[in-house]
Amino acid sequence: MSSPTRRIASKTPRAAIATTLTFLALTLGARAGMAETFAYVGNADSNDISVFKLAENGEMTPVQTAAFTGVEKPGSSTPLAITPDHRVLIAGVRSQPFQAVSFSIDPKTGQLSHIGNGPLADSMANIATDRGGKVLFSASYGGNKVAVNPLGANGVVAAPTQVIPTGLNAHAFLPSPDNRFVFATNLGSDQVLSFAFEPTTGALTPSDPPAYKVPEKSGPRHFVFHPNGKFVYLLHELNGDVAAFNYEARSGAWDEIQRTTALPEGFSGKDSDKKPWAADIHITPDGRFLYASERTTNTIAAYKVDAATGKLTTIGSVPTEKQPRGFNIDPSGRYLAAVGELSDGMTVYAIDQSSGALAKLKSYPTGKKPNWVEFLSLP
Repeated sequence: MSSPTRRIASKTPRAAIATTLTFLALTLGARAGMAETFAYVGNADSNDISVFKLAENGEMTPVQTAAFTGVEKPGSSTPLAITPDHRVLIAGVRSQPFQAVSFSIDPKTGQLSHIGNGPLADSMANIATDRGGKVLFSASYGGNKVAVNPLGANGVVAAPTQVIPTGLNAHAFLPSPDNRFVFATNLGSDQVLSFAFEPTTGALTPSDPPAYKVPEKSGPRHFVFHPNGKFVYLLHELNGDVAAFNYEARSGAWDEIQRTTALPEGFSGKDSDKKPWAADIHITPDGRFLYASERTTNTIAAYKVDAATGKLTTIGSVPTEKQPRGFNIDPSGRYLAAVGELSDGMTVYAIDQSSGALAKLKSYPTGKKPNWVEFLSLP
């Protein structure tokens, strides 16, 4: 920015002033936008959500600890979901009675206010809304099922309208980018189930074929769609594989095009206590970089994404929080925040915008046993 400004100034001072004012306006605008970005961390053992404000330079400021009203016992994890209109945050409780806790999100401060609780069909490892924000999808790892709950106008979950048995260990349950299909990983059965989704009624119908098989004992866990809707990336918990697929939006079909690993270089896995244990996967909003976390080695792997083919090139791995079950990327695509279930902390990294490499900025304490991160820019 400075070099072009100097050249213009030497010839036309008025143009230089205009350029400087434009630069300042853009800078201040970016700061204002970043100042309104918040991170929400789900803490399983303390039954609460840590709320942080993200500054333009990546600094996090704690602004609130929002406790779960009406919940006494801790669960094994705390999945979170934010409605598409950014008005409500929902937390899944994995202790009995199984329920979803809804909070309103203050559009100015990002702080949470409890609205109400609604019933879930089981202990749900994963929750997500459909793209229209009308229903809540959930997957039960121990109950081997997925469910659909309507969302009330106030954001509180109503009783499930569909509870569908699955293969072993349903884990993630997410809609396609166009909201026409919903996919569920079955970690113990090594398959991904496919359902046609009717957004008007909220009903699911098994697709044809109803499932895609993946390699035996690979343990498909979490997946993410490329922002262009043409590719999908699936992380396998039990062998650390990251698989890339072409995604056919019309039929909802997955076609594998590449398989790589989330394990750091030199990982042997020969010791019985050092098996792969991959956890989470996310892609930058512009689709240029992909990241995956691995709990045995406490690392995050980074990849470049080829925009034309969807294929991945490994950048490398960085050490992170102990047992990094959850992480996420802020809406600007400049920062990644990872939490450690065994460290009760969160580390923020800067994402190099040319290489995708991660650079550690700072760590922060969270609640107990954090496992999930959601980012939101307001308004």
